[in-house]
Parts: sequence; C-alpha cells; structure tokens
Amino acid sequence: MSEQIKGPASYFPSIEKKYGQPVQHWLGLLAGQREGLKHMELVNWLKAEHGLGHGHANALVAYHLAQAK
Repeated sequence: MSEQIKGPASYFPSIEKKYGQPVQHWLGLLAGQREGLKHMELVNWLKAEHGLGHGHANALVAYHLAQAK
C-alpha cells in the first residue's frame, strides 16, 4: 500500500504534467528570487511571469518556503 502524499507536494505530478517541467525547475526559479519576498508576491510572480495557475503556484511557493525554514 503506497502512502498518500499530502500538502503542497500532492500537486507536483499535475504541475509537471501541465507545464512540462520538473518540480525542481520551478523550485530553482523560486530560489533565484530575492530574499524577503512574501508568499503572495512569489505566487503572483509565478502566475505573471510563467503562466502558472493560482493553485499550482501556491503549492510550489508553500513547499519552497517550508523547505527554507
């Protein structure tokens, strides 16, 4: 029995399928942003600059910020 993935990472397969890039690509882009940007600033950046949907951008940013802590 496989363990169900929860939280932001549960979006990763659909993000990779929809946008054609591995999750590490998006996390790398987020890591390249200047420090101190707020959650929604990063979400809006992904949406505006890379065309991600809100839910996908939100999941990537939440995961990215959680890993940074």
